[in-house]
Amino acid sequence: MIAQTQTYTHADDLPAPVWDAFRHNEAAANVVYPFALKARESPRGSQEQLWIAYFDSTDQVTFVLSCTTRSLGDYPVFIYTTNGPAERQPADITEPLESLATALRRSVNPARVFAVFACEAVTREFARIWEVLSEIKVEGPYYDATFTFCTKTTLTPSMNLRPLPEDRNLTIWLGQAEDSHLAWVANLCQQFAATSEPYTLDTDSALKEAKVLIKGREVWIHLIQEGENGEWDVASIVAASRRSENVAAVTKVYTNPRWRQLGCAERLLRRVCKELLLEKERVVLYVGVDNNAAGVYRRVGFQGLGGSGEVEGVEKWLELGFDKQRVNLGYW
Repeated sequence: MIAQTQTYTHADDLPAPVWDAFRHNEAAANVVYPFALKARESPRGSQEQLWIAYFDSTDQVTFVLSCTTRSLGDYPVFIYTTNGPAERQPADITEPLESLATALRRSVNPARVFAVFACEAVTREFARIWEVLSEIKVEGPYYDATFTFCTKTTLTPSMNLRPLPEDRNLTIWLGQAEDSHLAWVANLCQQFAATSEPYTLDTDSALKEAKVLIKGREVWIHLIQEGENGEWDVASIVAASRRSENVAAVTKVYTNPRWRQLGCAERLLRRVCKELLLEKERVVLYVGVDNNAAGVYRRVGFQGLGGSGEVEGVEKWLELGFDKQRVNLGYW
């Protein structure tokens, strides 16, 4: 057979080989697979969705590109590959990525492609190809990250967390956010986005995102109160909106500056991972290479963040943006 690409505009049209490819490495497929699962139930034509699959000469799907839209707007281009790290040399990936880029160029206006996110080698090669094909220059990295994971085996016990200071009379509560917590969650979503240039949120967008997360029971909060008569506040949030059969991703791990240095993020993240791992085999996370919270994630049990050598399943992912003067910036 001849290698080829196939394009789909609704997730329910994705054939079995695409779903098989997702399941081949469910953790690495997390940026694409959970959205495809949700989108199978969406009305046709309700949102612009595009998946492009690359079938190799044995009719196996080895690359899937998504160019999709969610409630807050357009996602970046995401690319998932079944190729392992040793199979990501130019000889392995250039031809498939050229085919994906050509199919994408036929399907969308180049201004729609504002960024691409994938494992590092795939991102760099696709961006190089797209820059030539679209004549839109690549900008600096938006997100340079380590893809890591936690399992039941690696999750550390809560006894490792430092206790709250006795002299501050702090009371805490951890659990899933409810409608009454909307304003707090929206505020921290907006603060988190402010640290994630260029994907900042205005107040209305942050409120909309918080509503979606709370309605889907996809965000946990760490409430805190100082003194018996003090007002309750949200110290930290953790979201988990990307879930498939065996894998969940945690995102938006953020602590209100007022409550830092109290172990709130670590306490909440460990609680969320413990709950997710009751049903899932693995919790995954992208950690910015310059993120000072890497130590928090390591203490909770996320692997490959301590500089002690390579860990299978931990790898570099990269998001590159394109000239903001010539594209329509979305969000994720």
